Amino acid sequence: MILTPIDAEALPRVLDIFSRALSSDSSALAAFKRIAETRRYCPGFSADLMVGRHKAAELAASFDIPTCDEEPALAFSWDGECIRIRSETSVVFHEIAHWQIAPTERRHLFDFGLGAGPETGRVAEADAACCVDNATKEEEENLASLLGILWEAEYGEPAILAFAEQNWLELYERRHTAQHFVSSLNSLYERGLVDRDGHPLR
Repeated sequence: MILTPIDAEALPRVLDIFSRALSSDSSALAAFKRIAETRRYCPGFSADLMVGRHKAAELAASFDIPTCDEEPALAFSWDGECIRIRSETSVVFHEIAHWQIAPTERRHLFDFGLGAGPETGRVAEADAACCVDNATKEEEENLASLLGILWEAEYGEPAILAFAEQNWLELYERRHTAQHFVSSLNSLYERGLVDRDGHPLR
């Protein structure tokens, strides 16, 4: 959930300030520019958030991740066997990113053993399957957020909407915000999930 909404009129200035804060890191700047350029897919800073789900389903298939055309609210976003894809496109990309990030031994657990996600309906069961500490959960949620956004940009989806909605631009004028983006991108690189310019990898 976005903390501070950004309107379409303010967006160019916000992106420019954030971009300038990344000017000393060419890799992070390249990744951010690809995200920022997706605003061409959402004139007025809005778009149909469901229309690109087939692209996310194609990506899941490339990983041999099963999907089912059901709402997560009926059960789980990830039930240990498949991703439910009847939700916003960015959410499906986000779940694929979670699958990439989760250790193999947690891929069979409801919502990857992180506790219930915001889309999950069977919250008590997902929370009961949680087997990580808060620091691990926060780190994996953070990395899955950015990796999912990078996949959206790769597939020509309006990734900038998820970037704002998931609060990567919150306090955009502060140096820490840009540094957080850089450190998260570096973590994805160190895990072998993106290349040096932030393109997501299979």
